[in-house]
Amino acid sequence: MKLPEDSGSHTADKTVITAQSLAGQREAAAKRRAQYAYRFPVDRRQLGGKFTVKENSRRLLRFFYFERRLMHALGSWTLTIPDYEVKLETGRHIFYHADAARFLRERLTEQEFRPKAIDAHRDPEIDRFIDEMLSAATPAELLVGVHQVLGKAIATTYRHHIDDTDQVTDVPTIRCLRRILTDYEPMLNWADDAVDAYIAGGIEEASLSTWRWHLSRLLASIGGISGADERGEAPKPLRIDTKPYERGTVPMRDSRFDTFKHTGDYDAADTDKRYDKDSYEAIRLRFIRTQRDEVDAIEAFGTFVWDIRFKDFDAEYDLARVTWDEARHTEIGHRAMLASGYDPFELRNRLTSSTCRGPMEAAYAMAEINLFGEVGVLKTINDLIDTAADRNDELLRHISDYIRADERTHVRKGTRILEIMSNLDAKALELRTRELFTECLVSLGAIKKDIDMQTLTREEIEHLVGE
Repeated sequence: MKLPEDSGSHTADKTVITAQSLAGQREAAAKRRAQYAYRFPVDRRQLGGKFTVKENSRRLLRFFYFERRLMHALGSWTLTIPDYEVKLETGRHIFYHADAARFLRERLTEQEFRPKAIDAHRDPEIDRFIDEMLSAATPAELLVGVHQVLGKAIATTYRHHIDDTDQVTDVPTIRCLRRILTDYEPMLNWADDAVDAYIAGGIEEASLSTWRWHLSRLLASIGGISGADERGEAPKPLRIDTKPYERGTVPMRDSRFDTFKHTGDYDAADTDKRYDKDSYEAIRLRFIRTQRDEVDAIEAFGTFVWDIRFKDFDAEYDLARVTWDEARHTEIGHRAMLASGYDPFELRNRLTSSTCRGPMEAAYAMAEINLFGEVGVLKTINDLIDTAADRNDELLRHISDYIRADERTHVRKGTRILEIMSNLDAKALELRTRELFTECLVSLGAIKKDIDMQTLTREEIEHLVGE
């Protein structure tokens, strides 16, 4: 069909199409508007933005990869961080980054990316930056790298992307990034305060500043968060050039804790009992202590996120969510101790579980905590809740009710995660896990060697390791 000669005017590089109003229509529209009773707020957003769909997707894929790697990275340090508040907060942040990755992944699928292609994406430059950041010499350096360098750069880049993308056509991306930023603000504020606490406590500020400058230059050398910034020269030397990064295997606690690992029995560790072993008071206190000591579960699930990295995004995400739940359980136990009249640091902290799991292959460590620890809790928690209700013990009834719901969810999610981690059938996995934990508990002195290395039963492991 041939267009009329006057349908538009032509320039050297584009066609400008002029509006052609029909007689009386514009005047009629103005009259209808004048007679309309409601004066709604004006939407002032305008069409136009800096990014094509292709460029938008390139940036979002890079954002996704940074968030996924931060989830992995923080998980790898959960054993090594000694400070209670920092370990707990790190358990939260692992999930914040996992959730950010999930939001970005979902948006990428709406921009013609298949999930398999998103999950298969790798960036060696970003990986190198992450490994160098993880080579921090102290937890304070870790916070500087994760939050004050990388985290702040990510938050700034997300805000710029929100400003620069099309405010009308790309609203889903804008909403995605704004949702992520709701977690970034409190996370970065906490990190600044935590770094200040380290400095006030004696960590040398100059060394942290040197590390901050080093990582900032390294990030700039790979084009920043977007990859589109001007690239500078990378700093030399890098720590990973001398010693490649490896995650820690030894659980650490700060000096406020009195720790033990030679037994899983609190009464044995305390050397003197407070209540008769089978009394309600004793069972109540053991439950509360077990929740506070789920600081070891933060270590376990965080480590699993690192150990199975890139195997399956959904499994990583579920592990990150469980890590966050365990951080909440630790808080619950800590606050329940306070509400029960204790100084939480007067009650000894059990390291038995983490000492065994830390060096262990991920599948067996996961099997122990899922098949024995969490299942063990579910065997007894219903009776505990009922007894607490009968005794009008609202504190214990309330916290155990929420914990029961979490543990049921963890057992269900754990079944699929174990399928990702191991090719063994359930029976073989359980048997090998029992063997490994028997060996570990013997080495710790938690059980005597005169059992002739017979493999412990499920119930014995539930009792001796505990969750």
